[in-house]
Amino acid sequence: MFLTRAEVADYLERNDHYCILTHRRPDGDTVGSAAGLCRALRSMGKDANILYNPEITPKYEPLLEGLTVKEPGEGNIIVAVDVAEDHMLPKAHSYLRNSVDLRIDHHGGNREFTPKSLVDPESASCAEIIWDILGELDIQMDEKMAEAIYVGTSTDTGCFRYANTDVHTFDCAADCAAAGADIFGWNQLLFETHSLAKLRLQGWMAENVKLFSEGRLAVCALPKAVEERIGVNEDDLGNLSSFVRSIEGVCMAGLLREAEDGCKISLRAIPGYDAAAVCSIFGGGGHAGAAGGFIKEPLAVAEKTLMDAMLKWENS
Repeated sequence: MFLTRAEVADYLERNDHYCILTHRRPDGDTVGSAAGLCRALRSMGKDANILYNPEITPKYEPLLEGLTVKEPGEGNIIVAVDVAEDHMLPKAHSYLRNSVDLRIDHHGGNREFTPKSLVDPESASCAEIIWDILGELDIQMDEKMAEAIYVGTSTDTGCFRYANTDVHTFDCAADCAAAGADIFGWNQLLFETHSLAKLRLQGWMAENVKLFSEGRLAVCALPKAVEERIGVNEDDLGNLSSFVRSIEGVCMAGLLREAEDGCKISLRAIPGYDAAAVCSIFGGGGHAGAAGGFIKEPLAVAEKTLMDAMLKWENS
């Protein structure tokens, strides 16, 4: 059942005892959305917690301070935020795949796995949908709530640089600033501060990226051994596909990372190119501008497979 923002607000107001889920390899949007929603529900006097995600990285942990539990409470209403499909839940939470009551998300075209859903593919971030719901509930954001919403909004729009950014995005960010969010501090942490290891990895990527289709397409295959030799962590590895896409003339760029049974795909594209369409070939999805997937092949083979898929899409 698809719900409107007003209907979700009514549902949240009428019920109680919530446990909120985030997706695997949590980014700013899923963490910010969860923290913003949890704090809002608590401000209403509701019992609300976030299920601790063991894959959380140090960058985003401060947003979750005092909000997490190790297990859902008995009879909790399970709410997933920014979770496109059930397989996007962390392995530690896979036992809850059939127990999610409500999904709030902005990824369209995915298989429904919850009895109730609010999905708006036109929204630049899930955090903006949470902000809209707060408005429906007539909740005035405090500083911590605002910072959570701001982190979600800014990270999924590349600090308001991506094509998904619109007037609604800026209205949301302005409201966060008015509520006291530390805009400068979070922007410094999220977009202006890089470890030396990350900069060294970007140097390696610049030397090893493969450009094709007259430079419009690019793929970088990153071996696990290189990650380990340079010493990068998960925070360093976030959004590296955007670094590849930033090369002059590149319209669509893919990053491949080695996993246990294949390779993770992270694809970024400018308007006119569709990252989600390419990733859907491999059972993944996302948005036209940013999508992910998985290829069950060794890195060298997966690199050619992804390049062929990107070329096939461009020539279709």
